Amino acid sequence: MNIRTACFGVLALAVFSGTAFAGALDSPKMMEPFFTDSGMKTMKSDDEMKAAWAAMSADDQAMMMKECQDAAMSKPYAPFCEKLKALGGANK
Repeated sequence: MNIRTACFGVLALAVFSGTAFAGALDSPKMMEPFFTDSGMKTMKSDDEMKAAWAAMSADDQAMMMKECQDAAMSKPYAPFCEKLKALGGANK
């Protein structure tokens, strides 16, 4: 296999499954309920975060917690993941 074929394959994979590379923590749709601003810099109060967590499906909760437990994935989201764990998310 030559380099051009390999590069084309990687490009095709990225184009056709681009959203598959993004995780729950990278998804604005998943994260917006936990933040007060559109830039997602300020987290909501504990009570509001707990309510947002409870409103999520069990599958979405599991996906978020799995990513929070992955050291490489959670590093940019460390304060958020710590807050979820403190609110009982780790027990889900």
